[in-house]
Amino acid sequence: MAETKAEQLHRDSIVIDAVCPLLRDRKHLDWYAEGGCTAVGPTLASRNSAAEAFRTIGDWQKFLRMRTDLKHIRAAADVEAAKREGKLGIIFHFQGTDPIEDHLDLVWTYKSLGVGIMQLCYNVRNRVGDGAEERCDAGLSNFGVEMVRELNAAQVIVDCSHTGVRTSLDAVEASSAPVVVSHGNPRAVRPSQRNLPDELIKAVAQSGGLIGAVGFPAFVADSPRPTLDQFIDSIAYMVDLVGADHVALGIDYYYAQWPVVSDEDAMKFYKSALAARSWRPDTYPPPPHYYPAGIETPRTLHNLTARMLERGFGADAVRKILGLNWVRVYRTVWGE
Repeated sequence: MAETKAEQLHRDSIVIDAVCPLLRDRKHLDWYAEGGCTAVGPTLASRNSAAEAFRTIGDWQKFLRMRTDLKHIRAAADVEAAKREGKLGIIFHFQGTDPIEDHLDLVWTYKSLGVGIMQLCYNVRNRVGDGAEERCDAGLSNFGVEMVRELNAAQVIVDCSHTGVRTSLDAVEASSAPVVVSHGNPRAVRPSQRNLPDELIKAVAQSGGLIGAVGFPAFVADSPRPTLDQFIDSIAYMVDLVGADHVALGIDYYYAQWPVVSDEDAMKFYKSALAARSWRPDTYPPPPHYYPAGIETPRTLHNLTARMLERGFGADAVRKILGLNWVRVYRTVWGE
C-alpha cells in the first residue's frame, strides 16, 4: 500500500515529546519508538532530594550504556544524529528544582551528568517561587532569581510548567535565554489553574521559547475523554497567538493513565498525589485519565500529524510543532 502524505511527513520529521513521566517504566520506550518519536524526555526528578535524583540519574546512565538503540541527548546535534541513526534520544528532565536543595552549584553538577532542562516548581511553593496550585503567587524569590541566572550560565533550559503565572513571568524577565513551558495549554481554550493565560504565552514566545501542548485530559477539554480535535484546538490557538515557531509537544503521558494501569491502581496513585498536596481535586479530577482519542498512548502519534494536516496546518508548521522548535531551543541554549 502506498504511503500517504501524512505518513511520509511523520516518518521524515523529527518528533519530540519533551515530557514523558510514563517512562518511569522503561518498557514504554517501545511505545514511543512505535509512534515515530526521535527523542523523549523522561522525568528524572520532581519533589526529590539530591540523593534521590543522583540515584535515578545513575540508574538511567547505566541503562543507556546497555541499550545501543538509545542515545543520550546533550546537544541539538545529538537529536539530528539520533534521527539519522534510527535511535531514540533520551533527554534528562527535572520537573522541579527541589533536587538543587539550597546549593546552586548542583546546577552545574546535574548539567555535567546530562540534565538539560529543569522546571522551576511542581505545583507547590519551593525555594524558587510559587507553583501553579498555590493560593497566592508572590513571584520568584531572591534564590529563584539566582537560580534562573545559574541555569542560564550552565546552559540548562528554564521550564515554567506547573509554575505560578507571576513566578513564570518573573523567570522570563530574569532569564537571558529562551524560557519554555514544556507542557501547558491556553486558558482561553480550556480554563484551568494549570493552563496559561495569553500574557504568559506571549512572554515565553518573546523570550524565544515555546509552549509544549499537553494531553492530560483535564487540561484539554471539559470532558473525561477529549477528542483529538480538542487537543489540536489548543495548538491552533497558540499558533494564532504567537506563531508556529513557538508551539511544540509535551504531551505528558504518565504512569497512572488509561490504559497503562488498572482503574484501581490509578485511584491509589491519585489519592497519594492528593495526600502529598501535589495535586488538588478541583484541577486534577479523579481517574481514569483518557488522553485524546487517537493518541491515547504514544504508539499512535502519527494520527496527530495526519489530523493537523487535515485541519489546514502546512507541512512546515507541522514539522516545527512535531520537533524542530525544540531543536531550535536546544541549539540556542545547549549549543551544537
